[in-house]
Amino acid sequence: MLVNSRILIEEREEKLSKYAAKSYLSKGRRKPEEKCHIRTVYQRDRDRIIHSKSFRRLKDKTQVFIAPEKAYYRTRLTHTLEVAQISRTIARALNLNEDLTEAIALGHDLGHTPFGHCGEVILNEIHENGFKHNEQSLRIVDFLEKEDTFGLNLTYEVRDGILNHTGDKEPVTLEGQIVKISDRIAYINHDIDDAIRGGLLKKSQLPGDCLEKLGNTHSLRINNMILDIINNSGNKDRIHISKEMKIYMDKLRGFMFKEVYLNHKAKKEEKKAQNIIKELYYFFVKRPEKLPIEIVHRGKDQGIEEVVKDYVAGMTDKYALKKYMDIFVPKVWRK
Repeated sequence: MLVNSRILIEEREEKLSKYAAKSYLSKGRRKPEEKCHIRTVYQRDRDRIIHSKSFRRLKDKTQVFIAPEKAYYRTRLTHTLEVAQISRTIARALNLNEDLTEAIALGHDLGHTPFGHCGEVILNEIHENGFKHNEQSLRIVDFLEKEDTFGLNLTYEVRDGILNHTGDKEPVTLEGQIVKISDRIAYINHDIDDAIRGGLLKKSQLPGDCLEKLGNTHSLRINNMILDIINNSGNKDRIHISKEMKIYMDKLRGFMFKEVYLNHKAKKEEKKAQNIIKELYYFFVKRPEKLPIEIVHRGKDQGIEEVVKDYVAGMTDKYALKKYMDIFVPKVWRK
């Protein structure tokens, strides 16, 4: 006899906070499906994301440092895992739905381009409809992963959290709001760590008042930010961070933009990376017959520019460089 463990999990969800998103109360999928006997709808969404091609590609996509020489620098995948870990810690402490939180966290950056945010910037400039990685993440789970009307057919709550993890609009669930603030906690702190390892920063350069308030080490800063959110969000219908903590987080983020994200040493290779994306984009727009045969047919319905944007944005750093070399560099010069 098959035990329906999903029902047992749903019953346990009754003990979650009254503000938690209960899986059995989900607004559902765009295409109705028979429910799984073992997993809740949010657990199924998490599994679908983990098993997707786009999730696997994250391991070879830039976080901040393009083509890092050392293995310990963050990639888009390790960033995603850190966001998921921070998000689940907060969700568990607030007695919210960890499964929903994890699914949103694991899917939030699927739409990132090769070469990090500089790839997003150039695609936004050259593509006629612009480009935002959160919108691309939703397009991936809604269509590109299975190339049909419903894609991975995720629940409304996961899709909303993925789309609104950045930008002015707040996710409708507290779990989505957790991922949004956890994304910032993760990148501020791990980018400091990578910048110091990479010689772009010295710890002594970090703003002293920020260190005094947030913590003098990587782990202390993350811990203090998490504690602040937990202490200010308990039994409330929104996720809150204290005004004082937000001031120092924003100041540290501003410092990172000035000293790292816009630093000429960190960014010296970005123009080259952007040129790779731009040249590939225009090449395939002009020569759509050179696209992989399995995606050429999409151009008939969606327009060739949209198809090329999807193709180029989905590339890993290494694959984009390889395609550029194959197309534009004579064989005798390739080594």
